[in-house]
Amino acid sequence: MKRTTLISLLLAATLIGCGQKQQKTAEETLSPAAFSADSAYAYTATQVAFGARVPGSPAHQACLNYLSSTLERYGLAVTIQRGSLPDFEGKDQAIANIIAAYRPDIQSGRILLCAHWDCRPWSDQETDPIKQQTPVLGANDGASGTAVLLEMARQLQLQQPNKGIDIILFDAEDKGMPDWFKGPDRGNTWCLGSQLWAAENAQQSKQYAYGILLDMVGSPEAVFCKEYFSLQYAAEPLNHVWNTARQLGFARYFRFQNGGAVTDDHYYINTLAHIPCINIIHYDAQTGTGFPEYWHTNHDDMSNVSRSTLDAVGKTVLTAIIQ
Repeated sequence: MKRTTLISLLLAATLIGCGQKQQKTAEETLSPAAFSADSAYAYTATQVAFGARVPGSPAHQACLNYLSSTLERYGLAVTIQRGSLPDFEGKDQAIANIIAAYRPDIQSGRILLCAHWDCRPWSDQETDPIKQQTPVLGANDGASGTAVLLEMARQLQLQQPNKGIDIILFDAEDKGMPDWFKGPDRGNTWCLGSQLWAAENAQQSKQYAYGILLDMVGSPEAVFCKEYFSLQYAAEPLNHVWNTARQLGFARYFRFQNGGAVTDDHYYINTLAHIPCINIIHYDAQTGTGFPEYWHTNHDDMSNVSRSTLDAVGKTVLTAIIQ
């Protein structure tokens, strides 16, 4: 993932207006689905304790084992999709996507829930050239979204909704070309795991109703705006999720305003697999990148993860998909 792309003021105003119309329609309240923020926080901390989950590292392998075994323990059918794609230097990057199916017997109307579980190998938003070469710990950017999905998997086992749901944890999302690289831009070097999955599963796209991507969903001051590609390809599920958040009392987090365009895993799910997919991602209008100040730095640690934010995201998404 990643930098945000600025959208024209005219388009932004149009999208904000559309969001305000949706906001007016959501007056009733909902009872939230059961979700434990403490569990989600603990899942985040466990991932971070492995260290930076950079593809090819011991921490990456240890976390792969932990994530797959945890999903299996909650009764989901787990497979590991392995493959490779060229990285920003043209070298083959090994990929291990973790795919967990709840109620695989349901063949239509399935819902895709996804996040990335890898960490960026470089802190290229640091100003110190030495720190730029160190990996990102990825507490918020990676572990938080994965943790929410682990807790949702636990709740699926407990609540047993009559829904077909796939949880996919994408690898090699954060291996895109670093800012310090002086070579040519090969393009499409971000989100390698979702590119691999989308290309290999395009023929099965009709079994999915829609998808939801979680990225950087743990920050204490998180704001989730309506991301451009989400509106372009998946306006209906986007509005459903945002209205659900408002009905649950989480409008502080889920804002009815435009957040710009982000090249993230959902982009390839939409364009390659043709599954309407939205992105719930932290947007910060006060920074030049559109992301928090600690994004892709040495400071993406547990101090930037909040139980309250994990709770808002988890309850919103789980309520939206099973109500």
